[in-house]
Amino acid sequence: MRKVIVGAMVSLDGVMQAPGGPQEDPTGGFRYGGWVAPLVDEVFGEEIDKLFSQPFDLLLGRRTYEIFAAHWPYAEEGPDDSIAKTFNSIKKYVASRKGLELTWKDSVALRDAATDIARLKQEDGPALITQGSTELVHTLLAHDLVDELKLFICPVVLGRGKKLFDDGTAPAAFKLAAQRVSPNGIVIAHYEREGAVQTGDFAMDPPTDAEVARREKMQRES
Repeated sequence: MRKVIVGAMVSLDGVMQAPGGPQEDPTGGFRYGGWVAPLVDEVFGEEIDKLFSQPFDLLLGRRTYEIFAAHWPYAEEGPDDSIAKTFNSIKKYVASRKGLELTWKDSVALRDAATDIARLKQEDGPALITQGSTELVHTLLAHDLVDELKLFICPVVLGRGKKLFDDGTAPAAFKLAAQRVSPNGIVIAHYEREGAVQTGDFAMDPPTDAEVARREKMQRES
């Protein structure tokens, strides 16, 4: 089976919109495009290289695909030559409800993201790694299709913007498989899917009269 790995750069408040530059995705009047660039350091680079050192195919939403297709095919021989050559040589799966011209070599359209990706997971092949693609990530999380999260959590709060999690996310438990903190304060956390959400109870047993009254009040108000 193939794993789905969500690779995401996120702010402390969960925003993942336009980490790479002001013109990357100003949708909704987002004013902080490029918020990751000032924080990039050696450890960040090492962890990015580690993410893409395994065999993988890219799994992208329409908007991120358009951003990547306008950049990576032209980035070889530049400062990001190695990753450009890797991205250009692998398969790109693109989820889009709209018709989309696939100009980037080895691109494959997915018309029903949840169904098509569930099918891809059953096949033999390399991991499927997302980059950006907020709406696609929401779909993957809603259908419990995510096996791992590789998060680059940056020490900024951005307020409004496209966020990693939304209200449609299916409840799921993850375990921390690896972690590292970069000199500029980026927390790199690698989580692996681990069963259902477990719950416990810190309340007194039996509950106090005050607690019983509080619970009854909550029931009436809801």
